[in-house]
Formats: sequence, structure tokens, C-alpha cells
Amino acid sequence: MNVDPRQRARLLAALYLAQEQFGWLSTEAIERVSERLALQSGQVRSTASFYSMFKLEPQGEFRIQVCEGLSCYLVGGAEPIIDHISNLLGIQPGETTPDGKFTLEVVQCITACGSAPALRVNDLLYEHMTLESIEQLIKNFQEGE
Repeated sequence: MNVDPRQRARLLAALYLAQEQFGWLSTEAIERVSERLALQSGQVRSTASFYSMFKLEPQGEFRIQVCEGLSCYLVGGAEPIIDHISNLLGIQPGETTPDGKFTLEVVQCITACGSAPALRVNDLLYEHMTLESIEQLIKNFQEGE
């Protein structure tokens, strides 16, 4: 079944809004989007699973995305930052802390090459990160600042 480009654009926008509302794309959220756009739920799920920005599993309150793109890697930021956050939170990339507060993700690029190493927490970009600044950032989120 082909979907016209306008319907595809509406689908991406609807998935984004559903994820913003529910925090992730549950089966119920997928069904709601498919009903509203008169699409098959399998087609909606397939589209959602194609894009890394859509999450089909519950996420932490704070989604930490660490860039392992070339610029971050070259300044020595990628692996040490991932390891440091993993140790601080006790989780591996792709996991969520037991309290549901943090999810750690590794992404290829967050478009901050000029200010690497960088990471994103939810929709906020943090640039020129050090292990110390990351520790403080996580502490601030844990304390609700």
C-alpha cells in the first residue's frame, strides 16, 4: 500500500506528537495514530520503527543521547563519556535506570560538531562536555534542578 507524501508527513508529525504526549509509542498510541490517519497499524509501527527518534519502549524521564560521531570521537569524547555515564547511572546504552529517571542512548550525530564532545538530554543540547560537567549535569537532574 503506497502512502502519498502528504500522508507520510502527517504520519511523522502524528507519531512525534503521540510520543511527546505519552513519552513513547505504545501499542495504544500506535493504534490511535493509525485510526486518526486511516492507516493500518502495521504500517504505522513499521514507520515508527524505521526512525531512531521514535521509541517503541518506555523511556526514562531524561533521555541522554551521547554523540559518537566523528567529531566527538576525535576529541576523545565518545567512549569515555559513554563509559562514564554508564558507571554513574549503572546502565548500559539502550537501558533505563530502574527508577525510570534516565535512559542512555548512543547516537551517530547530534549536529554539534563544532562544540564536541556533546550530548543531548531530551531536547536540550550540552556542548564542550567534560566528565566533570557530565557528573554535575546528572546530579542536577537527580536533584530536580
